[in-house]
Amino acid sequence: MTGRLYGVGLGPGDPELVTVKTARLIGEAEVIAYHAARHGRSIARSIALPYMKEGQIEELLLYPLTTETTDHPGGYQGALDDFYADCAARLAAHLDAGRTVVVLAEGDPLFYGSYMHLHKRLAHHYPTEVVPGVTSVSAASAVLGRPLVERDEVLTVLPGTLPAEALAERLRATDSAAVLKLGRTFSKVRDALAEAGRLDDAWYVERATMGAERVAPLKDVDPGDVPYFSLALLTSPAERTFVPSPAPAEVTGEVTVVGLGPAGRPWLTPEAQEALAAATDLVGYGPYVDRVAPNPRQRRHRTDNRVEAERARHALDLAREGARVAVVSSGDPGVFAMASAVLEAAVDFPDVPVRVVPGLTAAQAVASRVGAPLGHDYCVLSLSDLLKPWEVVADRLAAAARADLVLALYNPASRSRTWQLAAARDVLLEHRDAATPVVIGRDVGGAHESVTVTTLGELDPARVDMRCLLIVGSSTTRVAKNGTVYTPRRYP
Repeated sequence: MTGRLYGVGLGPGDPELVTVKTARLIGEAEVIAYHAARHGRSIARSIALPYMKEGQIEELLLYPLTTETTDHPGGYQGALDDFYADCAARLAAHLDAGRTVVVLAEGDPLFYGSYMHLHKRLAHHYPTEVVPGVTSVSAASAVLGRPLVERDEVLTVLPGTLPAEALAERLRATDSAAVLKLGRTFSKVRDALAEAGRLDDAWYVERATMGAERVAPLKDVDPGDVPYFSLALLTSPAERTFVPSPAPAEVTGEVTVVGLGPAGRPWLTPEAQEALAAATDLVGYGPYVDRVAPNPRQRRHRTDNRVEAERARHALDLAREGARVAVVSSGDPGVFAMASAVLEAAVDFPDVPVRVVPGLTAAQAVASRVGAPLGHDYCVLSLSDLLKPWEVVADRLAAAARADLVLALYNPASRSRTWQLAAARDVLLEHRDAATPVVIGRDVGGAHESVTVTTLGELDPARVDMRCLLIVGSSTTRVAKNGTVYTPRRYP
């Protein structure tokens, strides 16, 4: 069983620019191979060192020559061909033994890199994968803080080893350019830039992202100080186009009443997310405001739960001053929530636009947990008698019960309202069988969610608090053996 070969790009030099995948493969490899000049110091190894592990086999691939002449029968290229053939044979021995081999490459493995010569010799015989890396061209652009190309511009990448005439011709014909392999070719490259009329626009970047990084206008660089790990860069011509500062936007405030759904972000609609993201101010009952992730550019106005009218007027005042205000409500803002309070107050603010963004209701959330108890006609009713007399609540309960509607009961209890649910149960039992299914949903979607299915006759008000919603079935509502609750769409 043969081993697997990986050619991994290490990026331009900063070890933090190594990709997550490359770092993992380096740590898992049995054999680490890397190139170096005859001094034996490998930049690739120094970049990878933070990710290497003890006990790994290291294969140093030492170049026989760099730019000097050679007495090899095949000349300079022949010497390199023999070198790469020998390196490939050394790595093949590990692969034949079933070892995983990672070849380190600065920048990207297939972008002017030595790895490609091994790849051509081994990839057809062994399982091979190439992991790309950040190139020196991308790094230089980032270091300069200037874009390489914009819209339909053309970027040309050139080796400095080209003849001066060819360099000048290509530099004249392109929008942006990167010239690599400087070092001894620097003077020729500078002359080609001057010949093409591009010297004043050219930048010099040396050892981008490394500790000895250097950036300068290319025309000011001393040719005697230019190492191989440097490049010339012509950035996007459009980068120099003047972009005027935007005129101050006209202040146009508005109020958006946003439904947050019954719990966290998964219950939030994309429209609601967009409205919250665009807001400059958030207004609402404290716990509901806290459900929106903090954003330091937004002001947050948390209020008590019993000051809806004041909260609405505050939001409208802020909008009149130019703020984009999101008034947040749990569930849907139009169901026993802030939409009606804001619209009622907005009568006195005809110049302030108000819109309502719906949300998933608590009744829908609780129903979804048990099946489809709201599958037929149903009534939504609040048991709170803070804003309407209990006699009205009782009359409506009786009317809905007589009409054989499923009921979704909001605000069934609180610390100060402890008797209303028992009274509501007694009203319903005058018109409903004691075996009628009842669903009690508490904190649905939240960390302490619980859902209980019981009957109207066995309903215990002591088990219900202000975070609950109840669904009381009709005469046709059924509970299946698996606990599913549903109300058929057909009525007898």
